[in-house]
Amino acid sequence: MRTIELGVTITDAAVDEKQTTIFCRPVVRDPRCPDCGRDGAYRDTVVRPLTDLPVAGYPLVLQVAVPRYRCLTAACGRMVFNQDLGKLAAPRSSTTRRCARYVLRRLINDRTTISAIAAELGVSWHTVSTIAMQATAALIEAHGAARLDGVRVIGVDEHRWAPRRRGTEGFVTLIIDLTPVDDGTGPARLLDLVAGRSAAALATWLAEQPPAFRDQVEVIAMDGFGGYKTAATDELPEATAVMDPFHVVALAGAKLDLIRQRIQQATCGHRGRTGDPLYGVRRTLRTRFPLLTSRQQTRLEAVFADDNHLAVQVTWSVYQRIIAAYGHPDRRRGKTMMIAIIDSLRRGVPEALEELAQLGRTLHRRRHDVLAFFDHHTSNGPTEAINGRLEALRRNALGFRNLAHYRWRSLLHSGALHALVNAL
Repeated sequence: MRTIELGVTITDAAVDEKQTTIFCRPVVRDPRCPDCGRDGAYRDTVVRPLTDLPVAGYPLVLQVAVPRYRCLTAACGRMVFNQDLGKLAAPRSSTTRRCARYVLRRLINDRTTISAIAAELGVSWHTVSTIAMQATAALIEAHGAARLDGVRVIGVDEHRWAPRRRGTEGFVTLIIDLTPVDDGTGPARLLDLVAGRSAAALATWLAEQPPAFRDQVEVIAMDGFGGYKTAATDELPEATAVMDPFHVVALAGAKLDLIRQRIQQATCGHRGRTGDPLYGVRRTLRTRFPLLTSRQQTRLEAVFADDNHLAVQVTWSVYQRIIAAYGHPDRRRGKTMMIAIIDSLRRGVPEALEELAQLGRTLHRRRHDVLAFFDHHTSNGPTEAINGRLEALRRNALGFRNLAHYRWRSLLHSGALHALVNAL
């Protein structure tokens, strides 16, 4: 059981149907008073139960015989004190120090639920939760501002952590370190999450960070939400905002769907049904043209041959041009293509294509952010990946009710804290 490395020696043992019990005592007695540092006189011995790592699938409890001493220094305010257990356990803790490391490893590496860990250790859910939260806070506090060193590229996204009945209170803002992805040295990591999905939420978090961190951030990737853009401009004026390509393409695809649905109603008088031409190609329209089969291309040509579908064809053409610009192997050429698209949508869109005109106004308003991608090639894709991992965490835990607890669990899950666990 490797108890010798904890500074105790086993004196007896017992087993029952629920747990294993080990009786032990410190190998070396230490009568020094924690206040004055002088040796005290032995008084008596008390037994302190400590939950340790499970053995052979059963919870393990150490019954430690802890010597107590009486301080002989008259000026010292402490009368009686217990011997410090050092590596074995922290003062007034109900578990051993290595038990905290075990909990963190199970949460970080094995993605285990707190309920499962509580069953393994033979303690309550709240005990394991408290251990995890305190240990995570200690890790981050011990690492301090060094955890933010070298962060040049960050990603920002919204995330729903609570049920929809919580409304806007169920959203948080994720701040992701994309520097390892940009450098090709590793995966992205979660820096923090804050309550709300507004400009104030992001601006408050950025304002609370050290000036050295704000000065070193060069690029911030985000979606089309204007609040994040406002916060980034106010708090990181020297950083370059990049609108993620996925959201630009998704925005264009959404406008394509709206026009298709409107033309469907105008030509057929009802929503899409099986056998309707536009309804039959709804997925084909959202597919990149080089990936279409010859059969799909033939179906599209048949749909576009109808003059009533001209608006859909024009919007589809813009959608495909946007995808082609992002997919061009030459970034400079891709940027030129995107500039041409934005300029054409800004000035020459007919009134009948209001959805396409809305797309043009949005792209023109965020022109610099859209074009910045071709200079920095920073994507918010890893941010979306962590967003999805946190959704899996929420499902695995059957939901969360406490945002503070969810924050610690999220940092353990996606905060790249593996290397810090051994420091406990």
